[in-house]
Amino acid sequence: MVFSKKLETLVEKTLGKKVSNKKMIIDNLKKLNINIPEAPDPVGAYVAYKIIGSLLYISGQLPIDTDGKIMKGKIGKDLSIESGQEAAKLCVINIVAQVKKAMGGDLDRVKNCVKITGFVNSTDDFKDQPKIINAASEMLTSIFGESGKHTRAAVSSNSLPLGIAVEIDAIFEVN
Repeated sequence: MVFSKKLETLVEKTLGKKVSNKKMIIDNLKKLNINIPEAPDPVGAYVAYKIIGSLLYISGQLPIDTDGKIMKGKIGKDLSIESGQEAAKLCVINIVAQVKKAMGGDLDRVKNCVKITGFVNSTDDFKDQPKIINAASEMLTSIFGESGKHTRAAVSSNSLPLGIAVEIDAIFEVN
């Protein structure tokens, strides 16, 4: 990793331009067999994303698959840890869709994932919320490489909108 960063810096100094991560991000999405859907418009009185300076704020994304099916249920009662992790991954796919929309289709503009906050619809005695949100954290790193590493919170909730299993919002640093 240190070598690649030094090489990137050398190329930037020599050519006078930033080395692109776009190919890496696209390659990673292909390797992971992830198709990024069109980002949906919000259904409430809010915006799906907002850019303030170099920060991109993504509103909470739901675990909705490409067929429009919403993953609903309570972890520890209706759903297993593994199902919760799949829900978290769907949230990430929808986060990336919003990032892509906000950046005019150019994921290369992402410098870093700064933070995610994951809300887990779980029973009172469920204690493994971090295991659920780890799936989202790992997926972001798999997609964006080192730039995908972030700070985060994994919060339990006794209920989430529409009965969804997981909701995740995000903050990115962008160019």
